[in-house]
Amino acid sequence: MLIEIHMLKNYPPTNLNRDDLGTPKTCYFGGTNRGRISSQCLKRSWRRSTAFEEAVGKENLGIRTRKMPLLVKEKLLEMGVSEEVAQKILPQLSAIGNNSAKPYKDPTKTAQIAMYSNQDIEEIAKVVKNEIDMCETEKKIENIKSKTIQEKITNAGIRPVSLDIALFGRMVTTDAFRDVEGAVQVAHAISTNRVIMESDYFTAMDDLVSGKSQDDAGAAMIDNTEYNSSCYYIYASIDTDILEENLKGLENVQELKSKAVAGMIVAMAFSDPSGKQHAFAGHILPSAVLVECKDKKIPVSYTNAFAKAIYPDEKGDLIYKSILALLGEQGIMKKDFALPSKASYFFCSSRYKDIPVPDEMQVCHNYDEVVKNVIELL
Repeated sequence: MLIEIHMLKNYPPTNLNRDDLGTPKTCYFGGTNRGRISSQCLKRSWRRSTAFEEAVGKENLGIRTRKMPLLVKEKLLEMGVSEEVAQKILPQLSAIGNNSAKPYKDPTKTAQIAMYSNQDIEEIAKVVKNEIDMCETEKKIENIKSKTIQEKITNAGIRPVSLDIALFGRMVTTDAFRDVEGAVQVAHAISTNRVIMESDYFTAMDDLVSGKSQDDAGAAMIDNTEYNSSCYYIYASIDTDILEENLKGLENVQELKSKAVAGMIVAMAFSDPSGKQHAFAGHILPSAVLVECKDKKIPVSYTNAFAKAIYPDEKGDLIYKSILALLGEQGIMKKDFALPSKASYFFCSSRYKDIPVPDEMQVCHNYDEVVKNVIELL
């Protein structure tokens, strides 16, 4: 089954996802400049959110890092390896995943970033512990080859992956770990409205500067931050068959699949990108959510509902007109291409409860109802 999530979030002044110059990301769409949040930013904000962790359980999550040697070191210490010995093996661990099998310049890091499940870390630690146990002296530990460790890491094909790896996938360059095709696809979020960039000029004042004289006056720092206010259309899809395949090797696959899907729908609603949140506090819940469940796996984004930028007028505000456009696009696609859906669930803020909704779409009166209905179809 294919689950597609369409969401509208209207943000106040924010700088959620910025480029190398610190400017909020944008794109050109439908002849006008739009605000943009990259899919990478969205996926990380969902994956690392408290909402996602609470929904799926911390024990079912992996970690994306270059500091794998330190994670293995912690595991080795738990296995009874001394601090001194565990420290000596770090250079060999830093070469894992590197085709040249050469230790990285910083022994606490690997050359490439990768996603690891708890089982991956345990498997590496088990192999390293066996190699250490075969060494007659501590001096010989330094002669353990990274290539040997990597070759002895087994069961890559059947070793269980964590839920975040199963959802978002991972690409690795060694046979020690399994390449995983992500069950989730995520679009770059774009604003339904034309974006207008603004700049906040600010000063930092020194608490010990009184301002009573010219020599004791002025700001300690002057700078500016760019921002914008945008109503974003967010789209993601989940292929539940790929998700189930990724979870093979686990006993409770159906339960984990339900947790993963619920976690995605919850995290998308209850988390936001972290960019400049201390300065803007742009924490927003969705104004509208449409979830479509399809047996026929033809993913369709409704981005073209906003090919013409939405403008508020006497007929409705930006959110109201964006919801109308979203529902209108869904109706057009369904009619023109006769795309079947198993079920469609719609939820919006009670402020917009008077918006006309197609008869075949089930209206949910709270967000928990959306999640519950989708999980019951799995």
